[in-house]
Amino acid sequence: KMHTRVKNVNASKSSKKSSTQTTISRFFTSASDTSQATDQPGITRQDGRHEGRGKVRALYAGQAQLVYSVKTALLSYNRVISTVQDKYSSHFSFSQFAKNTVIKKSSEEPGVPNRRTKTIYTPLEEQYMEIKKQHADTVLCVECGYKYRFFGEDAEIAAKELNITCHLDHNFMTASIPTHRLFVHVRRLVSQGYKVGVVKQTETTAIKASGTNKSSLFTRQLHALYTKSTLVGEDVNPLLKLGDLEQGEDVVQDSGNSYLMCVNESFDKQSKELTVGMVVVQPSTGDLMVDCFKDNVSHSELESRVLKIQPVEILVPSDLSEATERLLRNIALSSTFLPIIFFSFEIGSYSLCMGLESPIICCLGPVIQYLTEFKLEKILLCSRYSLVKNENSTTGSVKGSLLWVLDHTQTPFGNRLLRKWVSQPLKSVIDIQARQEAVAEMLCSESSVLPSLQSLLTRLPDLERGLCSIYHKKCSTQEFYLITSTLSRLSAELQALMPAIQSQLSSALLKNLLLDTPQLLSPANNFLKVLDEKAAKTGNKTEMFVVLTDFPVIRNRKEEIQSVLSDIMEHRREVRLMLKNPSLDYTTVSGQQFLIEVKNSLSSIVPADWVKVNSTKVVGRYHTPFIVEKHRCLQQLREQLVIDCNHEWINFLQLFGDHYYILRKAVCHLATMDCLFSLAQVAKENNYCRPEILEDKSQILITAGKHPVITSLMGDEDQYVPNDTHLQGDGKRAMIITGPNMGGKSSYIRQVALVTIMAQLGSFVPAREASVGIVDGIYVRMGASDNISRGRSTFMEELVEASDILARATSCSLVILDELGRGTSTHDGIAIAYATLESFIRDVKCMTLFVTHYPPLCELEHLHPQNVGNYHMAFLLNEPESTSDDPGSGYLTTSLCVWQ
Repeated sequence: KMHTRVKNVNASKSSKKSSTQTTISRFFTSASDTSQATDQPGITRQDGRHEGRGKVRALYAGQAQLVYSVKTALLSYNRVISTVQDKYSSHFSFSQFAKNTVIKKSSEEPGVPNRRTKTIYTPLEEQYMEIKKQHADTVLCVECGYKYRFFGEDAEIAAKELNITCHLDHNFMTASIPTHRLFVHVRRLVSQGYKVGVVKQTETTAIKASGTNKSSLFTRQLHALYTKSTLVGEDVNPLLKLGDLEQGEDVVQDSGNSYLMCVNESFDKQSKELTVGMVVVQPSTGDLMVDCFKDNVSHSELESRVLKIQPVEILVPSDLSEATERLLRNIALSSTFLPIIFFSFEIGSYSLCMGLESPIICCLGPVIQYLTEFKLEKILLCSRYSLVKNENSTTGSVKGSLLWVLDHTQTPFGNRLLRKWVSQPLKSVIDIQARQEAVAEMLCSESSVLPSLQSLLTRLPDLERGLCSIYHKKCSTQEFYLITSTLSRLSAELQALMPAIQSQLSSALLKNLLLDTPQLLSPANNFLKVLDEKAAKTGNKTEMFVVLTDFPVIRNRKEEIQSVLSDIMEHRREVRLMLKNPSLDYTTVSGQQFLIEVKNSLSSIVPADWVKVNSTKVVGRYHTPFIVEKHRCLQQLREQLVIDCNHEWINFLQLFGDHYYILRKAVCHLATMDCLFSLAQVAKENNYCRPEILEDKSQILITAGKHPVITSLMGDEDQYVPNDTHLQGDGKRAMIITGPNMGGKSSYIRQVALVTIMAQLGSFVPAREASVGIVDGIYVRMGASDNISRGRSTFMEELVEASDILARATSCSLVILDELGRGTSTHDGIAIAYATLESFIRDVKCMTLFVTHYPPLCELEHLHPQNVGNYHMAFLLNEPESTSDDPGSGYLTTSLCVWQ
């Protein structure tokens, strides 16, 4: 069972906040572990002297608003401390929030007991403390009328992070924000690493006034919880534009991914193998990926996955090994507020549940338990996952990466799918060729269907996130109408194009995607028919449904309201007779309905039991006793109608959620079309060629190939010199590349890797001609970096990574090694590089690109003439025609040539 008691350990000793700090939160495995808890700030401390100093400061700060003599103050102090320790100490065992901010001891010490209530806290404060006791690790936003309030340490955090005022109110510091700006402030707090809870009122004014507890406090409950990975709901996802929903403004203003990762490991003492299970889920889009792999002592497999997935939250077991915990802590320190949450979960008898490996099951349990707290557990779906870097290795941004070159998608869900394509190159020749045929038809076809299809994808909202929000039953009426109206429109427009699609398109992939989509989208239209557009856009749920046949509760409630309104209008006839004014009618002023206006000169004829609501110099406005009673009843019915409509709205979303998988499949089809259009546009703009894909042959043959990223960065200058590549598994499969520094060796070997990836994801490639066999992996060892935090020097990092590649590469792999052995002395470096390269040539027999400055390695060509070729990166200095004293007036071009 996962325990909800949280312990926070500062990952950094510095008290100054920075963007690289984080905290570690542990879910204890037993109650006894709580004895190890570190400082838990709160109002009450076990240290009596510490508490005393705080209390004296509070008294002299004027919180009690009374002037005591020294003796009276001491007596009051002792009495308050005794009361707090005996009765209220349990309320203040608060744990620190998921943030590396050192929270000082709260200054809001309890004041003098209230004479009427006999308690030192107000009812609202007691209500807050009760909720806070259950959610000690959460920053609570409490709804109080037209604003949300923060109390105690939450208020201090809000004041600091939101740049708002924090002041003392009764016994707690407090701060507030307006209700219509809740989504902004929740996102800001979550972005800083806090877990935020929204507490809302569960009672309405009129209904409470008619009940037996009308003088008591409004009841409040925790409505929603939010963290970085669980930002799903109308509190945090408002529409950016309500005026014209058809314009397709994005529903969610998120950028990038917000993955929740769970990691579990098991070590086999007999075989001495470390097995790691991993589950990665993104609740906002429904993506879930699982993986199970063998790892080495250095945990390089786990490290690469964590760094490349870049999760915003990580769940790990409480019995995690020291080496793995140290690795994740180091990654968390280099990230921006990355919480690592420790859990306890017993697998029981589910070792092979659903055909998954035991480490994966050990991850699925905690993920389900964690998401259940946020009511997001339904989204879990299973798929497999592989990794390739989608960021620029220098700056960490997308610009300068392969994804940046290929991404011309027009939709958010298309962009996410293209990321997966780049991260997961295909290994099936049939699937690759199907994508190539679709891209080729988009390039060559003169049909009017394809431009029409591409125009449909422009300015669409994020349908994938929107559907997921509806599936979680956390969407607003505006978002629901935007998503359903967009899906309905797409269904109708695609249905109109069906004859042209069948007759003008030849690609099997395009036909399969487009012919099924209108039918898959059809359920959306049925839900759209019952909605009132104006009410949906304004968020008025009471007028949301046009046809009430399927909503008997709402229909009956509206009939009751209409009956009361009819009685009030019928009562108007009696009032007219009483006042002898046949044209008299009700008026509404400042929200007050059914007012009877009587001139002040005629006020004498007004019955004594009439209630005067307001007046001016000319008229007085009254309610009759009948209207007072009926108006009270009407208000109760209207508020009950709102409650009923909210309940029916949830049921309505539940019905829509039954079609979630069908609609999501249709959105995936649209995303695939968007990706194919993007690949076609890149190929057309850069004059790429269609590569030949070979299934049973290991080779990479590229004629006049170019680096796709560098070529795009250089733009129209066109100074990149193309180079050829000839690698064959049964022939010359190793290229030993030498040349001067900054001569382009690293760019060339990266170019080969990127062209291979592009070919296997179905894209055209930057070359005159290319023939690529299926590779099962690309293993790269480049650059020089240490890992001092894990006790590794540059040289050790080099050797560990090279060792991993030797253990994992197969004859169908592409291996790239850049200057291996440079981290030690020359003779040792030559020996390491020589032995490693010879092992790849003789034992592994994979295609290898080996960059080196060690001439002795070139002797391997004589030992393995059929498998090794020596190449040199040459350069040519082009002199300008006019003489110049500037030594840099010329420019360099580089090309690869065979070293004879």
